[in-house]
Amino acid sequence: MPAFSYSALDKQDNVKKGILESDNAKQARQQLRNQGLKPLEVNPVNVKNNSKQTSQKTLFAPTMSASDLSLLTRQLATLVRAALPLEESLQAVAQQSESPKIQMILMAVRSDILSGKPLAQALEAFPRIFKKDYIATVSAGEQSGDLAMVFERLADHVERDQELRQKILGALLYPLILSIVATSVVVGLLVYVVPQIIKVFDSMNQELPALTRGLIQVSNVLQSYGIFILIGLFLLNGGVYAALQNPLIKKQWHSFLLKMPLISPLLRTLNSARFCRTLGTLLMSGVPMLNALTIAAKVVTNIPMHNTVLQAIQQVREGSSLSKALRKGYGFTPLTIHLIASGESSGKLDVMLEKASETQERELKGWINNFLVLLEPLLLLVMGGVVLTIVLAIMLPIFNLNQLAG
Repeated sequence: MPAFSYSALDKQDNVKKGILESDNAKQARQQLRNQGLKPLEVNPVNVKNNSKQTSQKTLFAPTMSASDLSLLTRQLATLVRAALPLEESLQAVAQQSESPKIQMILMAVRSDILSGKPLAQALEAFPRIFKKDYIATVSAGEQSGDLAMVFERLADHVERDQELRQKILGALLYPLILSIVATSVVVGLLVYVVPQIIKVFDSMNQELPALTRGLIQVSNVLQSYGIFILIGLFLLNGGVYAALQNPLIKKQWHSFLLKMPLISPLLRTLNSARFCRTLGTLLMSGVPMLNALTIAAKVVTNIPMHNTVLQAIQQVREGSSLSKALRKGYGFTPLTIHLIASGESSGKLDVMLEKASETQERELKGWINNFLVLLEPLLLLVMGGVVLTIVLAIMLPIFNLNQLAG
């Protein structure tokens, strides 16, 4: 039965929005009237009929947070495991959710399923929410008949990916805020405080120390050209972003990052962990090896490492082992390759990929913790040094004046 999104007025003239099922829009409006509501708008819940959501490429296509996707998947796993039919499971999760957007998405998927489409095909209508690895895993679960187990693995996969992303963002957030606040304080001192003190120095009629003269020059530059400097920084940032859209420049930049001492371990470990976790989840769910590799390659964001996976796919297609193919490329950590080789020799590649991803994620978390331990005191020392320099530049003329007076 098709689903319709509606907005209607209740008896107190408050606007209510929701989802209901009906044979057609006319009957949906009648259902609303029977509930004491005055229909304002009734539209089919189907992305193909919504001009804002007609294409996979549209910027207005619906999205969903990783936490919502994880919760949705976990709820579906529980209901399907309880032998509830898939269409009823989708309806129950939609009714459980308080988000109209999630209700609309689930009811649209349910409508497609009731019309005879497989679940994986119905999910393809929302490419910004359900990625290719998610859809491929669901398709494998439908073919194997164990959709509940697949949903549970997908929920674990989404949760771990979200946890890793939050760990990285959390590690960067504090230093970023500290840097912004400290920079704002320094700029404020140079633009508003230093000029007031300079007026006092002008009446001293004595030569100022070099440090003080340098501070005055910096203050004058910020006062006179601060807005232009700010605009220049924005333009520079935009120019760098535009340059990185060029495939050749982007590849060279990614290759450079893989050679930097501190950044290289982070990128190698992060991409290795995401690749192993995605590939392991797909293989455990019954996705064929070559298909799984093709999908897992998409989560490797570093171009040289991504090219290594693409080359490995071709070599595996020709009969090579995955570990040997990855060893010929660049970027993947030796530990990852050894664990993959162990999984291939034992016939438990999916299990070893899972262990490899767990090992890489633990290593990544340890690297982030060590990074924070070193970065935070370093930032405090740098900013403290800048403030100390400003204070010294202000105090030196005063000390000189006191000595002359003495």
